[in-house]
Amino acid sequence: MKLTDWKLIDYNEAWQRQEKLFAETIERKQQNLPTENHLIFCEHPHVYTLGKSGKEQNMLLNMIQLQAQNATFVHTNRGGDITYHGPGQLVGYPIFDLETFCIGLKQYIYLLEKSIIQVLENYNIKAERLDGATGVWIDAHGKNARKICALGVRSSRFVTMHGFALNVNTDLSYFNYINPCGLIDKGVTSLEKELGYKVDMEELKVHLREKIEMNYKHKELF
Repeated sequence: MKLTDWKLIDYNEAWQRQEKLFAETIERKQQNLPTENHLIFCEHPHVYTLGKSGKEQNMLLNMIQLQAQNATFVHTNRGGDITYHGPGQLVGYPIFDLETFCIGLKQYIYLLEKSIIQVLENYNIKAERLDGATGVWIDAHGKNARKICALGVRSSRFVTMHGFALNVNTDLSYFNYINPCGLIDKGVTSLEKELGYKVDMEELKVHLREKIEMNYKHKELF
């Protein structure tokens, strides 16, 4: 698994780079050539992205108001509804050939969520899944359910792109301008908010890479 860190990068530029790796991986598969699995970490300037199944009314700002918040808006081809990306949020783009792991898309998402839940345990944060909603949550079935990590993926020929957005030291006020993932009765949170201090992003990347590599190697689904 090859790790690449794009640091702070414009969303559209990152999307184009992903598409290139995605297309190259599919082409190699079609030619029966070996493929390489890429794990990409990055952060984005303030941007709202809307997935294929999303509804524009979940974006609560008009274009002038967006500009006032120094943010942009992008229609993208991942699954899911609307979400926010910005500095202090760790975005991960796994471009994986799932056939090299002998798993399908459902197992892929499960293992990605599992990896994030395990990393949060390192910070004494108890996180879990929420039935009927992708991503990673805190107090998922309680009165104060709040999302700490959003997931939205695209796949073709068992190759994945897009991925996850983990709120680390994120400015959560930007979520006030959307119905995150189309949900109006759930909150959002970050490691910084839960812990009361800023988290070392580079240290977190190391932990997360280790968990992802371990989980996709061993494929323990329960």
